[in-house]
Amino acid sequence: MTAKIKKISFQGEPGAYSHQACRQARPDHVAIPCGTFEDAIEALRSGETDLAMLPVENSTYGRVADIHHLLPDSGLHIIGEAFVRVHINLLTVPGAKLDDVKSAMSHTVLLGQCRDFLALHKIKPVTGADTAGSAKHVAEVADPAQAALASELAGEIYGLDVVARHIEDQANNTTRFLIMSRDPATDRHGDSLMMTTFVFRVRNIPAALYKAMGGFATNGVNMVKLESYMVGGSFAATQFYADIEGHPEDANVKLALEELKFFTSYHKVLGVYPADTERRKLA
Repeated sequence: MTAKIKKISFQGEPGAYSHQACRQARPDHVAIPCGTFEDAIEALRSGETDLAMLPVENSTYGRVADIHHLLPDSGLHIIGEAFVRVHINLLTVPGAKLDDVKSAMSHTVLLGQCRDFLALHKIKPVTGADTAGSAKHVAEVADPAQAALASELAGEIYGLDVVARHIEDQANNTTRFLIMSRDPATDRHGDSLMMTTFVFRVRNIPAALYKAMGGFATNGVNMVKLESYMVGGSFAATQFYADIEGHPEDANVKLALEELKFFTSYHKVLGVYPADTERRKLA
């Protein structure tokens, strides 16, 4: 009997950094490219794929805002995380040299990450739809004067040469991805650090947020992320997204979550999952 081929969806063209995250974290899955985050989520919800890989934040540019809005209503569960080092490379058609390059295309975020290199070599930045799409465009145009800024994986896929490697201005540029599933997977993984991610809205009472957070402090629970964002286009409706260290069944986490419920009008756990081994290294 032939084993079922496992698939994981991601947003972007083949060779995108999300594709790299799929290969790094789930090498046994076939990566399926999707046009939008919504498409990647729907591919998982419909059963077309088994998992989805979604970027949630970048060490240089902060959170991926769309994801915070999409996750709570997606019906999906976080079952893992992956930290991917964003190395940027100058890709050209085969045979081209660095001196031949007059312009470089990429997503505006990556162009901003390579300002020093581009200025030094007098290369004009050109905004493209995304990184892998820019590599695909450069391969199709086949002009030695036009290059792309993208991953080495993109170069491999589109047959481009790496003429300058790891040219980003900031040496620690890293993106955190969430691995999503239709079903929760809350089992502990040996002695691995467990993470719990949830969203909540505080009740309309004085100092509600302060009181809601007090339970985590008094119970010694480390909250590693707390972000707020508007919901429903209302300035009065604020939702909070939080990551904490620990499992909901840990005594101190259980007490903190119970206290949180008392001061919130809405709360929802999005996932309980093992921390990526890279998390401690990046702290």
